[in-house]
Amino acid sequence: MPRWKALSGALFRVLAVWLVSSLTLLALAALLPDFRLQSPGGDSLTRTAVTAALGAGAFGLLSALVWPVLVRALLLVPALVLGLLVFFLNGSLLLLALDLIPEGRGQAAPETAVIVAAVMSAASSATSAFLAVRNDEAYHRRLVRLAGRRRGRRAGPARGPASPGTVFLQLDGVGHDLLCEAVRGEQPLMPTVARWTGAGHRLTPWRTDWSSQTGASQLALLHGSNEDVPAFRWYEKDTRTVVVSNRPSSAAELQRRAIERTGDGGLLAYDGASRGNLFSGGADQVALVMSVAARRGRYNRSRAGYFAYFSDPANATRTAVSFAAEVVRELVQSLRTRFRRELPRVTRGGLYPVIRAFATVVERDVVVAAVIGDLLAGRTAIYADLVAYDEVAHHSGPAHRDALQVLRSLDRAIALIARAARHAPRPYRIVLLSDHGQSHGPTFLERYGLSLGDLVRAGCGLPVPRRAGRTPSGAEAREAARAALHRPEEAAPHRPEEAAPHRPEEAAGQRPERTAGPGSSQPLVLASGNLGLVSFPDVPGRITREELDRRHPALLSTLANHPGIGFLLVRSAVHGPVVLGPAGAEHHLATGRLIGADPLAPFGDGAADAVRRTDRFPHAADIMVNSACDPKTGAVHAFEEQIGSHGGLGGAQSRPFLLWPAELTPPAPDGATLTGAEQVHRVLRRWLGEAEGPQLPLGPAADELRRGVRPPEGFSPPGPAAQDKSR
Repeated sequence: MPRWKALSGALFRVLAVWLVSSLTLLALAALLPDFRLQSPGGDSLTRTAVTAALGAGAFGLLSALVWPVLVRALLLVPALVLGLLVFFLNGSLLLLALDLIPEGRGQAAPETAVIVAAVMSAASSATSAFLAVRNDEAYHRRLVRLAGRRRGRRAGPARGPASPGTVFLQLDGVGHDLLCEAVRGEQPLMPTVARWTGAGHRLTPWRTDWSSQTGASQLALLHGSNEDVPAFRWYEKDTRTVVVSNRPSSAAELQRRAIERTGDGGLLAYDGASRGNLFSGGADQVALVMSVAARRGRYNRSRAGYFAYFSDPANATRTAVSFAAEVVRELVQSLRTRFRRELPRVTRGGLYPVIRAFATVVERDVVVAAVIGDLLAGRTAIYADLVAYDEVAHHSGPAHRDALQVLRSLDRAIALIARAARHAPRPYRIVLLSDHGQSHGPTFLERYGLSLGDLVRAGCGLPVPRRAGRTPSGAEAREAARAALHRPEEAAPHRPEEAAPHRPEEAAGQRPERTAGPGSSQPLVLASGNLGLVSFPDVPGRITREELDRRHPALLSTLANHPGIGFLLVRSAVHGPVVLGPAGAEHHLATGRLIGADPLAPFGDGAADAVRRTDRFPHAADIMVNSACDPKTGAVHAFEEQIGSHGGLGGAQSRPFLLWPAELTPPAPDGATLTGAEQVHRVLRRWLGEAEGPQLPLGPAADELRRGVRPPEGFSPPGPAAQDKSR
C-alpha cells in the first residue's frame, strides 16, 4: 500500500504540473501577439486547449530529457556564459516542442519563445514546490533533485544513524561586530541568525593573523596551517612568480604545501564535502572549489556543482532571472551612489555588475543546493563558503545599505539549509563562522592622490606620473629622495614618456607595479587590501634594512613618515625584524626594544605577535607595509580600489566570529580569545570529534587530532608558551 500510495501521489503531482503548464500556455497565447496555439483559420476552445496540453507536455519531456544533456555538454563553457545562455536554450526547447504539435498549430517568434519558456518554467517549478511541501517524503525527494544528488553517499566506516553530522557555513567577510548589529532589535536584519543567538547557539569573536583574508584564513581553517602565506598575493623570488590565492594553480599549490606541512588531508578528509571554497579540505565531494578548478580529464569534478544545479531547467531559469535582476540592481545602486555624491566610493563599472551577480546569485544558489544535497545524503562534515557579502562590501562599504541587503539574502539561504536539515537521515549541528571582517575607509589613492607604487617610485627617486608628482606626498617624497641621493633639484617636469606607466588596475593591486632606475633593482609592489608588499626581485633572498638604506636612502623614511602608512616591517642584519613608524619610531621584535612611540600600539593587543610570525615566513616581502588605522573609527586606507577592505591589521577586518551550537564545548576556556585561524581549525576538529564514532582521518595522528593538537614537526599543543612558539 505505501508503494502504491507513493506512485499515485507522484502521478497526481505530474498531472497537476501538466495542468498548470497548459493553462499558463493558454494565457500566454492570449496575451502575446507573436505566440499562437491555433491554426491560421482559428480553432475551437477545446481544440486550442488540447494543443496547449500537447505543447506543455512536449516542453516538459524535452526539459527532463534534453536539458541535462545540454548542460553537461556545456560544462566547458565558462559559468558566466552558461548563465547567459539559459534563456536562449530554454526558448529553443520551446520552439522544438511547438514544432512537435501536429498540423503546425503552435508557432512563436524566437524572442517570444524565450519569454514563454521562462514563464512556464517558473510556473511549473512553483507548482511542484507547493505540492511537494504538503508531503514530507515528496519534499525530501525534491530537495534531493534540487541539489542534484541522485547518487548515494560515499561508503565509509559504519556509523550509528543518530550520530550527528556538522555543517560549517562561512559567511565571507562578515565581522563579529557587524553580525551583532545584524541580529539586534525587534526586527533584526538577519532573523534566522538572531533566533539562533537568542537560544541554542553561542557567539564569540576570534582574531585573525596579520594577513586577514580568505586565502590565509581558509587554508588554515580547512588544512590546519597557513604558514608562509604572507598576503592574498605575493612574489616568490625562488620561483620568480606572483602567487594569487584565488588563482586555481596557486590555490592547488598552497593546498599541496599545507598537506605536506601538516601530514594530514584536511578537516573534511572523512566523508566530507567542500562547497564554494578556495581549498578542498581533503573532501572527496567538491563543487566550485578553486584548488581543483584547474584539473582536467575524466575525473574532474570542478564543475560538478554547476551541472547538478543547472540540469534542472526550473533552477536554471530562476537563477538566470535573479542574475539579470541583480545586474540591474547593481547598476541602479551605483547610479544612486553617484547622484547622491556619497563618499567614499569607487568605480563600479565594467564587468563588476556581472561579477557581483555571479557571486550573489549563481554561486549562492549552486552552493546552497549542493549543501542541501549533502545533508540529505547524510555526509559527516560539510564546509561551504557564501561569498556574496564580501564581494558587495568591497565596492559599497561594509555597513552600506547595499551590502546590508545581501545579509538578508544570506539569512534566507541559512534558513533554507536549516529547514532541509530536518529532512536529513541524521541530526546536524550547524556552525556559522567567518574568515575575516571588513574595515571601511577611503582608498589610499583617493585620500592622497597617489598609489603605493607611486610612493615607492618617489622614495626611490624614480619618475612618477605627473598626477602623482603634483600631490604633496609625491612632491615631498621625490625631494627627500633627491636630497638623500645628493642630486640637484628638479629643474623641469618630466616629459610624459619619461614617467613610469600607471594604470588604475596597478593602483588597485590587481597587477604588480614595476619601477626601474639606472643601476638599481626593480621594486615590485603588490597590494592585499590595506597590506602592501614591496619586493626587489633582482636581489637574492630578503634584502636587509642596511642594504635598502644603501641602495635607496630615502625609501624607508618616505614610507614610514607618510600619514597614510601605519608601520613597515623590514629585516635588519643587526637587530632582526624591525617595525618602523613615523618620526623615527622603531619596535625591535626580537628583543622588544622600543625607540620612540610603539608603531604597533594603534593596532591593539597581539599585533606584535602577528607581525613577528609573518616575519619568519620564507616568502615575506622585503618591505611589508600596513596602512594607517584611525583608532577611534577603525578606518583604514586600502592600497587596492576598495572602500571595504581586509588583508592587514586595523579595524573590524581582524575580528571575525564563531557561532556554534550550545551543546558543543566552548572554543576557548574562560572566555579567552582564539588567535589565528590555525587555533580555530583545532576547535573545528574538536567539535567534529565530539560526535559519536570516528570523525577524523584514521592514522598515527588521530589521537592527537581528536585532542585538537597538530602532531607534525613545527607545531605545538595549545598553551601560553607553546602558542607563542607556534606563531
